Amino acid sequence: MTTGQQKLLEATSTGNLAAKNRLGVAPMTRVTATEDGRATETMTRYYERFARGGFGLVVTEGIYTDQAHSQGYVFQPGITDEAQARSWQPLVKGIQSHGSLAIAQIMHAGGISQGNRFRDATVAPSAILPKGQQMAFYYGKGGYVIPTEITEAQITEVIEGFADSAARAVEIAGFDGIEIHGANGYLLDQFLTDYTNTRTDQYGGSTENRVRLTVEVVKAARARVGNAVPVGVRISQGKVNDYHHKWANGETDAAIIFGALAEAGVDFIHVTEFEAWQPAFGEGTPTLAHLAKKYAPNALIIANGSLHDAAKAEAVVADGADIVTLGRGALANPDLPIRLAEANKLREFDPAILGPIADIKDSELAL
Repeated sequence: MTTGQQKLLEATSTGNLAAKNRLGVAPMTRVTATEDGRATETMTRYYERFARGGFGLVVTEGIYTDQAHSQGYVFQPGITDEAQARSWQPLVKGIQSHGSLAIAQIMHAGGISQGNRFRDATVAPSAILPKGQQMAFYYGKGGYVIPTEITEAQITEVIEGFADSAARAVEIAGFDGIEIHGANGYLLDQFLTDYTNTRTDQYGGSTENRVRLTVEVVKAARARVGNAVPVGVRISQGKVNDYHHKWANGETDAAIIFGALAEAGVDFIHVTEFEAWQPAFGEGTPTLAHLAKKYAPNALIIANGSLHDAAKAEAVVADGADIVTLGRGALANPDLPIRLAEANKLREFDPAILGPIADIKDSELAL
């Protein structure tokens, strides 16, 4: 085993977050909940395998936060009431039984919702048609609809939805930490993104204004769960419906965004790029992980993006990340940390796992 691989298997901690190694499972939408948003026994088996396989930290798929506009997909799990929250208990215990941390990712789909049992319409910062097409492997069909511009009263309800869901995740479901989904084109990222947010109030215009809602959500969640529970945010430039988006002002924007999150008191920042080791803003610029560490030095930095190659994961850790999370690498190798420790060959990712629908397959549970 190389020194770099040994480093990936070392324990790491900052403040109130301590993981047994630097390898985590990235959040991945798997549309395997019940129709009314409860976690299932299949999901419990699926998540526990990653913990049994040695991952130090497991982040769930995005969990919707209210019974209004937050749900993004049919068969997506929620945590909007006690029944949904209780359904997560066996899954959380399964992860924790192997010494791994269970982190609940909570999200609001906003204008790119494509399956919501509570509402027909969608809301977004501005009434702008989202780019791209709905995702067929999450039961989507055709283009998105033009969302309604969200009101300030609804924004207050969104913040309350995140805070209440964070409290349920910790107090009822038993999760170890909360990840607020501020990435990948969902509602908080729609506020952060210049072309989806043309508001003229305190939530629009400058980058400082556009990151405001994410900061308010962080503070509201923190107020509900207390300081002992790690609260973090996932941040990206690209989106599920616009892979190549970049922040217009490069490192200046990164300084504002990561600086605002640091000031809000996040315990961790989870940055995701298609290839996390690549420069964030073109040749010669730092990686997003490096910039997150630079402008939020006290936060634990988690990096995600094509890091199933151990050498690339090691390089990103050397560049400022404390933990790396894997998506495809974990799907192909739910026991990847054990395989690394024993110098066993890794399996190749089979895209059939996520098709034609991205639900959890029996063949995965057999791995």
